[in-house]
Amino acid sequence: MTEVSVVTLGKGRPDHLVNVVRGLIRQTLMPTELIVAVMQDDLYDLPEAPFPIRQIQVVADALPLASARNAAARTAIGDVIVFLDMDCIPTPTLLSDYAGFLDTFDGLLMGEVLYLPGGATEGDWQYDRFAEIAVKHSDRRGPPPQGIEICTDYRCFWSLNFAMRTTTFLDLGGFDERYVGYGGEDTDFGKALDEAGVAIAWIKGGLAYHQYHPHHMPPVHHLDSVVRNAELFETKWGYRTMGHWLQAFRLMGLIDPTPGRPIRILRRPDAADLALTGQQSHQPYANTATVIRLLEDRLAATERAAAAE
Repeated sequence: MTEVSVVTLGKGRPDHLVNVVRGLIRQTLMPTELIVAVMQDDLYDLPEAPFPIRQIQVVADALPLASARNAAARTAIGDVIVFLDMDCIPTPTLLSDYAGFLDTFDGLLMGEVLYLPGGATEGDWQYDRFAEIAVKHSDRRGPPPQGIEICTDYRCFWSLNFAMRTTTFLDLGGFDERYVGYGGEDTDFGKALDEAGVAIAWIKGGLAYHQYHPHHMPPVHHLDSVVRNAELFETKWGYRTMGHWLQAFRLMGLIDPTPGRPIRILRRPDAADLALTGQQSHQPYANTATVIRLLEDRLAATERAAAAE
């Protein structure tokens, strides 16, 4: 039987991580272990589980997302590693879905993620209730009708819910640890897979429910690391990534992303920027595309008004 190690990253939000453990306890295929890469000074107080839970501290001034995933993966003992963000509650068949597909497919597999509104995980939550209220992300395509569907564009990779054979991940060298802070490390990993000829695919199954937490899209609160990591990606691959975020930042007047020279930060995000990009509790997720459309509409209205004068 395939042994599955689960890796998650932890910083704050202890209730979310407890729900991940509760979801793993309900799996039809029990994990061999849960490895939590803890990106804070204090370890978590987690429920008892019928599998080992190991907490590895990877603490840095900026979010060490790439190095934390790598550090956890290097200690994994399972044949398969499932990478699951701490805000994603796995449905009972998530691990068995991944293990079954990876028996015959040596690549990166992405399961489905549906988004929950605020308050959905309070109390004794139930999967049936999640299924009634969760929604699909408008910027994210759904799973194939059945089986596996190869993605032909590496930019489809999102790191919140995916799985690989352990040896394949380690042989590729994992994530590029030069990416620090938020943004870009997963797109870089997708590009590295593409260059190495390792397929990226969606599966029917592997479903997780994304827990609500306030955040911003585009991530104006991570402006500096997004800019830095976009320039690192350009140095490495010859062009920039996170173009939709950079476009939104440009329209907001936060940056000058003129091609051929370093991105200039023009000002710091203010309260209006945070209000524009912030997720509200009635929203399952914040959406960069919506913000860009609003900013473009505002710009067009301003230009029309100027032309009419």
